[in-house]
Amino acid sequence: MKKYRVAVIGRTGKGNYGHGLDTVWMNHPRAEIVGVADEDEKGRLAAGKRLKTDQIFADFKEMLAKTKPEIVSVADRFLDMHRDMVLACAEHGASIFLEKPISRTLQEADEMVAACEKHHVKCAIAHQTRYSPRVAIVKKMIQDGLLGDLLELRGRGKEDPRGGGQDMMVLGTHTFDLMRFLAGDAQWCMARIFQGGKLAVSGDVRMGGEGMGPIQGDRIAATYGMANAHSATFGTYVTKDFPGKRYSLHVYGSKGVVQLNFGAHGGTWFLPDPSWMPGQSKTAWQEITSAGIGKPETLKETGVETGNHYIVDDLIESIEKDRQPLGNIYDGRAALEMIMAVYESHKLQKPVELPMKNRRHPLG
Repeated sequence: MKKYRVAVIGRTGKGNYGHGLDTVWMNHPRAEIVGVADEDEKGRLAAGKRLKTDQIFADFKEMLAKTKPEIVSVADRFLDMHRDMVLACAEHGASIFLEKPISRTLQEADEMVAACEKHHVKCAIAHQTRYSPRVAIVKKMIQDGLLGDLLELRGRGKEDPRGGGQDMMVLGTHTFDLMRFLAGDAQWCMARIFQGGKLAVSGDVRMGGEGMGPIQGDRIAATYGMANAHSATFGTYVTKDFPGKRYSLHVYGSKGVVQLNFGAHGGTWFLPDPSWMPGQSKTAWQEITSAGIGKPETLKETGVETGNHYIVDDLIESIEKDRQPLGNIYDGRAALEMIMAVYESHKLQKPVELPMKNRRHPLG
């Protein structure tokens, strides 16, 4: 079977190589690593050794021109160069595996989408949970009516010291992607942002980490209207009480509720009770595995590495079958739009419709 020429772009000290977006290609039967680019000298030397290639470059554009890859992992977590890197890859005819979130603004995301369309390349986003076999079971449960009418989806961030705007950007992108995967597009958003217990004002805008641009708030409460669910909510705040313990997505239906933890094999459970209260009906939570409801898990692989393998396998298949990846650049843009809608709604003090007319960052 055809082997693909694969290159990697990382940025040591600026998001590095993401969550394993470089090493996923090692020992892959369909991949040959032909080069790595990193503006940091020590970083690129280490990456070349790690990825077993002597084709190392300080300039990613030079690497693209000289190694002519067919697929590129744009792996750095910092967002300030995602747009430029994706445009360069597309112009060289290379498909892309891109670290999340997609970009800093919808304007940048629009340019990235246009470049991929123009040059007929695919772009998969590193939203690993979308590829989970357990999530596939949940999606089928919804389609088969096991949850009844979808009434509400409820997601929360990790709520660690990043709680608020940074939590929403770094980790909320996974939540919003999963909401859309299960309940269709967001149609409107109404949100409030707080700082220090008061409604956030323009003076509370600050620059976020990881090159993400401006953020706002240490507490966020957002509600969305979804195409295939009555509503969805997202919340995050800075807490000292068990940060990370609520980082999950609950899907509430008229016949029961599902809880999904994030990851390619994150814990997933089903409560077949319309009251959503096991103590009232004495119905027990049932684990959902890749084999189904209440069935033993047969897959042994776990962790983000497994999710990355699912993504690159699907990316290669999407290239060969000329279809979009399961989690594609349009999905990445739509997740970012749900984030930007929070800022736009708070700024305008009213609900905003999606797709948004304002493609620039609402915080300016």
